[in-house]
Amino acid sequence: MTATQAETIAVTDRITLRAVEERYTAELHNLVTKNRAWLRTAFDWAQYVGTEDDTRRNVQSNQMLHQRGYAKMYLIFQDDVLAGVLSFNAIEPTNKTGYIGYWLDEAHQGKGILSHALQAFMRYYAERGEIRRFVIKCRVDNVRSNKVALRNGFVLEGCLREAEFLNGHFDDVNTYAKIVSL
Repeated sequence: MTATQAETIAVTDRITLRAVEERYTAELHNLVTKNRAWLRTAFDWAQYVGTEDDTRRNVQSNQMLHQRGYAKMYLIFQDDVLAGVLSFNAIEPTNKTGYIGYWLDEAHQGKGILSHALQAFMRYYAERGEIRRFVIKCRVDNVRSNKVALRNGFVLEGCLREAEFLNGHFDDVNTYAKIVSL
């Protein structure tokens, strides 16, 4: 069993974060497919997920990055049902900085799942001494994502003008950060 196979972060009695594994490929692909329409409004990558093999390649790549410590991808489960993804899209080990990405199945949104998962995720990595500066970058127009950052104690550090290309145009991106020192 590899380190990622055993890696689970308990969030609540109903919510867990499980490190990405190939055995979740079909479930993850089905969730992306189910949410494709709204995912395309928020993420450029959603348009490139076609087949389950595309998802499998993504999972395999993320497993390798996870094991090497360059990124971390977790699947959010509520009552053993896959509900979304929470990850460090990039990690700067020397600076102890992690860049957070996330999305939830539409049916699971608005229930506090993401905030609970985010708090447990940050606590886990802060307690291990691996990450102390947590960063969320989100499009200015993505109201829900901006609210997640603010609701979880992140501070707006600035706005990057025309920093993200999505659906044929460049959007402004807010950068939030939270420093957790133990």
